[in-house]
Amino acid sequence: MPELNEVALFAATNYRNEQKRFGIKQDDRRRHMYIIGKTGMGKSVLLENLVYADIIAGHGVCYIDPHGDTAEKLIDCIPSNRINDVVYINPADMEYPVAFNVLEKVQPRYRHLVASGLVGVFKKIWAESWGPRLEYLLRNAILALLDYPESTLLGVNRMLVDNDYRKKVVAKVQDPVVKAFWVDEFSKYNQAFLVEAIAPIQNKVGQFLSTSLIRNIVGQVNSSINLRELMDQKKIVILNLSKGRIGEDASSLLGAMIITKIQLAAMSRVEIPEDERNDFYLYVDEFQNFATESFANILSEARKYRLCLTIAHQYIEQLGEVVKPAVFGNVGTIICFRVGAEDAEFLEKEFIPTFIIDDLVNLPKYNIYLKLMIDGVASEPFSATTLPPITRVTGSTEKVIRVSRERYSQSVDEVEDKIARWSGVETEAMVEKIERDLIIKQLQTIVDRKVDFLMPIGSLAAEVPADAVVLAGTIKTAATSVISEDVKTTPVVNPEVPKPVIVEAPRKKREEKVEESGEKKDEIVNIVVCDRCKQKTRINFNPNPNKPLFCKECLKEFRREQALLENNKTGGSSSSSGGRKG
Repeated sequence: MPELNEVALFAATNYRNEQKRFGIKQDDRRRHMYIIGKTGMGKSVLLENLVYADIIAGHGVCYIDPHGDTAEKLIDCIPSNRINDVVYINPADMEYPVAFNVLEKVQPRYRHLVASGLVGVFKKIWAESWGPRLEYLLRNAILALLDYPESTLLGVNRMLVDNDYRKKVVAKVQDPVVKAFWVDEFSKYNQAFLVEAIAPIQNKVGQFLSTSLIRNIVGQVNSSINLRELMDQKKIVILNLSKGRIGEDASSLLGAMIITKIQLAAMSRVEIPEDERNDFYLYVDEFQNFATESFANILSEARKYRLCLTIAHQYIEQLGEVVKPAVFGNVGTIICFRVGAEDAEFLEKEFIPTFIIDDLVNLPKYNIYLKLMIDGVASEPFSATTLPPITRVTGSTEKVIRVSRERYSQSVDEVEDKIARWSGVETEAMVEKIERDLIIKQLQTIVDRKVDFLMPIGSLAAEVPADAVVLAGTIKTAATSVISEDVKTTPVVNPEVPKPVIVEAPRKKREEKVEESGEKKDEIVNIVVCDRCKQKTRINFNPNPNKPLFCKECLKEFRREQALLENNKTGGSSSSSGGRKG
């Protein structure tokens, strides 16, 4: 009898009303599970129980939920010992976007898979307006960007319209065929043809990237999640791709990209001996939304890399001509809820003679017919009832969201600033920061220059009018407060205390000076900083730390201002005397 954690329980037999719970062994799950049934029949509850069983057993798991309800329920049922293992990705949480760059550091031998996956999802979304020229241009743009360091999907449109950026990218391209396209073919398109050719790509790719929700996720250079590490470390990845919150197209795009990267991460395990690879369980609900033509490769190759798939959807026509044979040719366990007549006719071949079309179209809710893989061999078809929904709520939602935000997300302001710098566009926040920095710089000038004149030190202080001293103190206090609060600068030196003289590389340089007598006399030269303009100047005497230092221009201005003050004092006294005399 295997240990409990080797079996994922998900249903109970109902033969002769004998309820016996059963599940599927780990080794049999490597041959994948396929679930089909009309909406509302219980597919999501079945997936919920399988995922929960894996979480409790300590396995690595990824659940892609295009509805959002099951994802939200699962993160509220995480046991305390696994909260730190959860990676919760919710694109609708726009204040803290995760970083996911599908073009980041892809090995050359897998680049065609990334290009095919991305082209496939775009083709699936815009099947009605798709054309060979559009696919040709898009594929070459993606392949070129895969060769260029720190590229993202934002580079696709830029590649087509920005000549300077395109030249930089093409210079890094190693694939001779891709490089020949950009050098010998694309560069020779005439303007009219070029506009017509790239307009569909700009329109379609631009629909996604013009939305900040998608742009802030796929536009970051460095991904915050490493799927290979998550698989090897048995982490729990839950994707809430609710179509009602982020849109159907955005949900399909992000889900397909995640699945493509999971495939690449699994295939990169080839360097690890097969018996040392940890099983990783990928669940995809409504998987027709993400079932591109490249998905067929995952089904046929995933087993050897210990990637175990469980896929669910509503009716067979959703699969398409390429994916349909890949599904039924590779899955080991087939689970059928109530289906329509057309699907029942197709599935009857799997369940006959035990069940026929009438049985398949009349199944009650939460009841299933299945062919279960047992020790590598498909069982005879039998009926069962799925387990009830999870009721063990732990109230872990807030902890899971907080941990995932701290480890895998950044604030939206930081992300948008990075993307804006990459694009060469100033955002409102960037402009505000520039303006604020300018104000701070001006205030610093008030503190460093103007106040030093208004509040001279030493013997000169007594000559300054009292109202000027009060004004200077007010200005300096306000400016220093703003600077200290916003930019955390060092507080300004108290003007009542003599400021130390800033001397850069103090040295006494002996220069020869010839006097009228013909004798040579040494001249003392010091390089100091002017207290007013802060520029370096040369003086031929040793500075007195109790007196201010000025360059020649500032000294002239200082003397002129002192003379004006003196004249005002003298004029004021004469005027007063004249008044008394009259």
